[in-house]
Amino acid sequence: MFGFKKRLTLPAAAEALPGRTTPIPTAKNHFVLHRPLQPPYPQGIETAIFGLGCFWGAERKFWQLGEGIHVTAVGYSGGVTPNPTYEETCTGLTGHNEVVLVAYDPAKISYETLLKTFWEAHDPTQGMRQGNDIGTQYRSGVYTNSPEQEKAAQAAKLAYGKALAAKGLGPITTEILPAGPFYFAEDYHQQYLAKNPAGYCGLGGTGVACPIGTGIAAE
Repeated sequence: MFGFKKRLTLPAAAEALPGRTTPIPTAKNHFVLHRPLQPPYPQGIETAIFGLGCFWGAERKFWQLGEGIHVTAVGYSGGVTPNPTYEETCTGLTGHNEVVLVAYDPAKISYETLLKTFWEAHDPTQGMRQGNDIGTQYRSGVYTNSPEQEKAAQAAKLAYGKALAAKGLGPITTEILPAGPFYFAEDYHQQYLAKNPAGYCGLGGTGVACPIGTGIAAE
């Protein structure tokens, strides 16, 4: 998960790696929650996708939310190459981000709660990096699955940007885009920090609370 001399710009489609037509193997069940990792999920379960740096620590932030979280999974999204491997993503030539897929029950946990977790768990002002992890796959991103998610993400970005500015931090660099294909990462990456409690996690927030869900308007 460490990187240096990494690409800081996304590749053009013509220079992206070709990938493959079939998915790479991944885990069958969630190591912590013991449910099937891949869809179809039960009726009423919705999904959200976030990129906030090294996906090992990022995933743990979401499964630890508890009630309402059906499963979490790490993977690759936001790029060009179909069915990439971890090694290919690390080259910067797939365009993909390391992301977390969160399958959740909106009757028990809100999308706004997921957004608050996302914003507070990392520093969204760093561009193509997160701490010591440098490269396009560590960029901050919210990949939305509906107009409602897009509206909520944009409102939260505006509100959090103001909170960060009030503390002297720079502008948010997070990309908010409609979700493209999500490619499940390899088995050993899934719930990595549950399998390896002493494993690397370079994730760190700004220490600034995100005001969504507090009655503070984003305007």
